[in-house]
Amino acid sequence: MPARAMLAVVLRQFYLMRGSAARVLPLFAWVAIDIVLWGFMTKYLNSISAAGFNFVGALLGAVLLWDFFGRVIFGVSTTFLEDVWSRNFLNFFASPMTIRDYVGGLVLSSMLTSAVGLVAMIAISGAVFGLSLIDYGLALLPFILVLFLFGIAMGILGTSIVLRWGPAAEWFIWPLPALISPFVGVFYPLSTLPVWMQWTARLLPPSYVFENVRAIVHGQHPWWTGLLISAGLAIAYVVFASLTFSRVFRLAIRTGLIARYSAETAG
Repeated sequence: MPARAMLAVVLRQFYLMRGSAARVLPLFAWVAIDIVLWGFMTKYLNSISAAGFNFVGALLGAVLLWDFFGRVIFGVSTTFLEDVWSRNFLNFFASPMTIRDYVGGLVLSSMLTSAVGLVAMIAISGAVFGLSLIDYGLALLPFILVLFLFGIAMGILGTSIVLRWGPAAEWFIWPLPALISPFVGVFYPLSTLPVWMQWTARLLPPSYVFENVRAIVHGQHPWWTGLLISAGLAIAYVVFASLTFSRVFRLAIRTGLIARYSAETAG
């Protein structure tokens, strides 16, 4: 039953996309714009910088991975918000579906949509700007997985906020990647940050990811200890986010907020 229940969430999202090009286009459009914009920026920087340094791998690769992280967050949250906007959220729980099944469906849906976006970004960056992640070896794969897990955690936390405070709180979700990015050193080493921001960065898995990505781009060996730390942190965030969503859901049921939420009158 759990697998079928999770697939039901994915199947609903698939039918929504199949019937609306407006829902499919964002999977490609925004990531394509980011890759093209930053791709030409890196070409310009290469033309004016000292010979021997390639900004394509350093900057465009970082943009690609960060966009993937954002796609994962929005893959979870948008699937949930589709049920909010159509007032379909409660309908799932008229069936034997549990909250664990529903969250699992959100994760699976995000996995599929973010994979589509990642493939599109890799294809565009490779065909137009010559960026090939394969050139950096399989060492990047664990770090992509860490970004995926942390993105899932942030997506679930975002949906918890909306579930607790109502549909108007969805605006807390959209700026999440932008709010996190200054602390994790997407485009610069963590050593450039103030000390207090560096300590904050130690608590965020992406900071270890991008420090390692820079090392790999410059031909150095990955910092495997950092990978283990980031993986442990990402898993802890996923567990915390899942428990938070479950607790908020139970609170909404116990207080009757879940019924008011359906009518978009939650306070």
